[in-house]
Amino acid sequence: PTPKSYIQLLLDTPEFFIMFWNSCKQVFPIVIGQIIIGAPAAWAFAKFRFFGKKILYILYIVLMLMPFQVTMVSNYFVLNQLGLINTIWAIILPGAVSTFPVFLMIRFFAAIPLALTEAASLDGANPWQIFLHLGVPLGTPGILSAVVLGFLEYWNTLEQPMTFLKDKMIWPLSLYLPTITTENAGSSLAASIIMLIPPLLIFLFGQKYLEAGIAASGMKD
Repeated sequence: PTPKSYIQLLLDTPEFFIMFWNSCKQVFPIVIGQIIIGAPAAWAFAKFRFFGKKILYILYIVLMLMPFQVTMVSNYFVLNQLGLINTIWAIILPGAVSTFPVFLMIRFFAAIPLALTEAASLDGANPWQIFLHLGVPLGTPGILSAVVLGFLEYWNTLEQPMTFLKDKMIWPLSLYLPTITTENAGSSLAASIIMLIPPLLIFLFGQKYLEAGIAASGMKD
């Protein structure tokens, strides 16, 4: 056993740190965006009745089931028209509006008794107050499970950065390992272990919420 590869990676490989911070700058906004956008959408699906709700929900399910390879070309055209190709926003924006967190949080919001929301409404609370002061606290397990799953997914993502990012200076850490060659194979294991630490900490913190989210996503309506 020798720490040579770790020393070489941490002290003599500045691109590793650049990619590490690139991952942080991409993953954290994605997770925050999924909560800001996804939580109100999930609450609306779970508690409101509106025209086209069922059709829109089916559309969400279909989009959730589509792999990236199916939507890759259309995503590229849209992002290119917006001038976002080769910027971190090409990763952040599609990730922030992902449909899976909405699907996941619906299950938890739907479990909140209707009597509680009706009582809050009778007390004079408006829909936003009900959502913020009742829905969010009671739906915290679902929100945190979405955070854990979202972080694990986008911390290790490969296809989106390879498709939308051309400049290596904005590559995330997930694209560092494919650049490993036989000449520096020792760095591969060191980089893998260091790259594993943040997801491992997130997983340990949110393990029970992750289990609840997996159980909820397998429940039938």
